[in-house]
Amino acid sequence: MTDAQETAADSSLRITGGAPPEDGGSSVTEAPIPLLEPREGIPPVIADEAALAEVIAAFAAGSGPVAVDAERASGYRYGQRAYLVQLRRQGAGSALIDPVACPDLSALGEALSGVEWVLHAATQDLPCLREIGMVPTRLFDTELAGRLSGFPRVGLGAMVENVLGFVLEKGHSAVDWSTRPLPEPWLRYAALDVELLVDLRDALEKELDRQGKLEWALQEFDAIVAAPPPEPRKDPWRRTSGMHKVRRRRQLAVVRELWQTRDRIAQRRDISPGKVLSDAAIVEAALALPGTVHALSALNGFGHRMGRRQLEQWQAAVDRARALSESQLPQPGQPVAGPPPPRAWADKDPAAAARLSAARAGVSALAEELGLPQENLIAPDTVRRVCWEPPSADVGAVAEVLRGYGAREWQVELVTPVLVTALSAKAP
Repeated sequence: MTDAQETAADSSLRITGGAPPEDGGSSVTEAPIPLLEPREGIPPVIADEAALAEVIAAFAAGSGPVAVDAERASGYRYGQRAYLVQLRRQGAGSALIDPVACPDLSALGEALSGVEWVLHAATQDLPCLREIGMVPTRLFDTELAGRLSGFPRVGLGAMVENVLGFVLEKGHSAVDWSTRPLPEPWLRYAALDVELLVDLRDALEKELDRQGKLEWALQEFDAIVAAPPPEPRKDPWRRTSGMHKVRRRRQLAVVRELWQTRDRIAQRRDISPGKVLSDAAIVEAALALPGTVHALSALNGFGHRMGRRQLEQWQAAVDRARALSESQLPQPGQPVAGPPPPRAWADKDPAAAARLSAARAGVSALAEELGLPQENLIAPDTVRRVCWEPPSADVGAVAEVLRGYGAREWQVELVTPVLVTALSAKAP
């Protein structure tokens, strides 16, 4: 008996829904019921090797898919490491693991090799799970499954409510998960996040199969598993909020120096960079180019709460930027790989603009017909690249180019005819 079926049999927490209905909307026929407690209660937090070994043995002996989730401390700590890992599997129950106390979970990952992992929005959690040795070999992403099924709201809470008829508490999603000890209400929230995840997976699998989209989803899940870790971002300082205001190269150098100084401090202190110095303050200093600590202290973000020593370290960064030679200053824009922004196409290449307009219209119409978001049917960047540097307008050539850009076979099959037609579009 599944978790949802057991809950349905409980008169105090009976299920009100089931598999998604044929129209893709809510299957709930009664008011959704709050899910207040994990079925076996809140499990103890695993924080030593002996307890971890017991969990590994239990989950290795379990059956069926394993629900997996991770909590980070975004906005509080430096980086995106996991501060709590939650799992649930038939025959093993639920487990909460502290990856600070148990930083190497590779043995758990190996014990679950070959088992299907069920995650919600998997690409958000996989990087921090990979850091602690947990890498799936098979995957089911309930958020992506919801997108492909055509659900308009695909957050975990919305999906559990619409598909299974329960309301999950979401009040602790943005708390500081690096807190120790973790408060009981947070642990309850964390355990409930995996309580019905496998049941959600089962219902979505049925819905995908009913719509003829299950093979599409399986190809998407395989692509997520096979994807290599993302490359480090080049010049991450260029993503500072408010950069559009910064025009001069000397000002760009100030942004770079302040951003890099802030990043070193944040990493050393293990706190979010935004808690060290805000993006708005960095941009303010870049625009003003202050020559003294006194001038810097008058700027927004460098006010009376900041001590003299802190002000001096920021002023030193500004001074380093001011002292650079012209040849050392950063260029105004990053070299952009691929086509220019679409707004410039009409002037640069009217024929390409016509192709893009036709392709977008065709993709939009097909996505609406199939009942899924356009970006899941085909990546917008792929459409732009094909239209900017088009292959010959025949099925084989377009399909080959799409595969080269990473499109899955189901996408190639569906989108190729649309793009072949679009590549024949003429400029007005």
